[in-house]
Amino acid sequence: MIYVKLNNGVEVPMLGLGVFRTPEGEETINAVKWAMEAGYRHVDTAKMYHNEASVSAGIKAAGLKREDVFITSKIIPEDIILGKTAEGFDQTLAELGSDYVDLMLLHFPMKDEMNIAAYKTLEEYYKAGKARAIGVSNYNNRQLGVILDNCEIAPAVNQIHITPFANEQERLDFCMSKGIYTEAASPFGGTGRTDAVLKNPTICAIAEEVGKSPAQVVIRWNLQRGTIMIPKSVHQERIISNFDVFDFELNDEQMSKILALNDPDNYPFMDAESAYDRWSARLRGEETFPPRR
Repeated sequence: MIYVKLNNGVEVPMLGLGVFRTPEGEETINAVKWAMEAGYRHVDTAKMYHNEASVSAGIKAAGLKREDVFITSKIIPEDIILGKTAEGFDQTLAELGSDYVDLMLLHFPMKDEMNIAAYKTLEEYYKAGKARAIGVSNYNNRQLGVILDNCEIAPAVNQIHITPFANEQERLDFCMSKGIYTEAASPFGGTGRTDAVLKNPTICAIAEEVGKSPAQVVIRWNLQRGTIMIPKSVHQERIISNFDVFDFELNDEQMSKILALNDPDNYPFMDAESAYDRWSARLRGEETFPPRR
């Protein structure tokens, strides 16, 4: 395992397990247990996923203590809009059965003034020892700048969607310049897009060259870019395979070929500036989940 130090000195495993859209109960418990048995020591969850208690149960099922595992969670947009960040934070701690979380993020950016208020609440919890690190998720460079200009503690992490087709190099460079780590969510493309990534001819050719799977190549590509990785799987063999990425490296030519796949217009994710409108609609009962644009 590779560990990196965040801007406050806290160490985080660069490879973790994501549990987005993994149902609470046995499926999440087993996925986390298998990951821990395979050597993972980082799990990324969120209040929005409704499986935080199952994450905790999976860690226990693997025979590990709370302090053995780095847990990331997130404050839902509704709590940010309604000024209930503290309540959301407390609920996460209760679900996890823990008096702290290793990393707490604001899940999506809302209006600037809401983001500032919510982040200042995270700062209070950080100072109280209830978060070892704090940060944001799905923020663009402008929104990150607002936090940096108006808050005391720089975010440690910005979790964003990164795939070979949307490599987010500009955001990665901006974050690096500010001492902020990026974390790659949905690195294989997400629901309905996995085949496009893992069956891409360039990625498959590189996988053949290095004797690894396309998924392992994508993970390694991100790790070598300095990006924390949280690939999701509920299948034991894939969870194990996704962790088997520390015995090889991609060369400069292979890295460049994957970077050249970048085509964000054909891989759009939600515009960060429109997230407030999407979640406001959800609060009004008009949307169940913000769709991709």
